This record gives sequence, C-alpha cells and structure tokens, in this order.
Amino acid sequence: MLWQKHTVYRDRTGGMVIRADHIHRWISLASTGTRGEVLIRAGRLLDGGTTAPARAETVMPLSSGTGELAAACRRLLADTATAAATTGAETPRSGTARQRRPAKKKVTKKRGVSSRLVVAVLAGAATLVALAAYGAMAGN
Repeated sequence: MLWQKHTVYRDRTGGMVIRADHIHRWISLASTGTRGEVLIRAGRLLDGGTTAPARAETVMPLSSGTGELAAACRRLLADTATAAATTGAETPRSGTARQRRPAKKKVTKKRGVSSRLVVAVLAGAATLVALAAYGAMAGN
C-alpha cells in the first residue's frame, strides 16, 4: 500500500522522504547529530509539487519501538493538517477560473519602397551572375 500511493526517495542530506501527493503532505526521517536519535519532520506539498518548509518536527530515540515512531509520524502529519486548515492553505487552486488576458494585436510591418528596391536589385544581380556563368560555360 505504501508503494502505490507514496513516493519514497532520499534527500540531499541522506535522509528519507515520503511524499503523499493524494493528501498533499510529506514527512522525512533523518539522523541527528547524536547517535541513536532520528529527526522526524512533516510539511505540506505546494501547487506544482514543490515541498514547503517543515511545519512540525520532533526528535525520537531509535530505541523506541516501531509503534511509537509511527504514532509520532501520525501526530506530526495531523499537526501539519490542522495548521494548514487554520491558515486556509488547503484550498485547491486547480479548479479556479482565471481571467484571460486580451489578445495582442498583430503588428504588421509596413514595407516601403526601399525594401522592394533592395529585393529587386538582389534578384537582378543574381540573374546577371547566373547569365555570366552560363555564358562563360557556353563560350568555352
């Protein structure tokens, strides 16, 4: 079940992060400076999937059982959920309507006589070069 709904990876410091996109939360487990302790941090996932800074954290001894560590994780996730609910940060933005910007007007460039003259001169020069090359080959 954990592998189907959660993403587990290592962060830069070597700790383990579990992302739960379906509830917009993350939790990380990392070693502390002392031996035998683990730092547990929990936070929210922002729009676009980026992680927000931790909202709650605690330090637990590794000697405590799996049940106590799981209870601490659940408590931190619950604290994160209540903190998000009180600040109103849980409102989804994917369904909100956005106002459209007015379309930009197409800018048409006015090409004057000078640009047409340049094109005509270049075309004439290319024609003269082609005729000269043809005449040189036909004359030999």
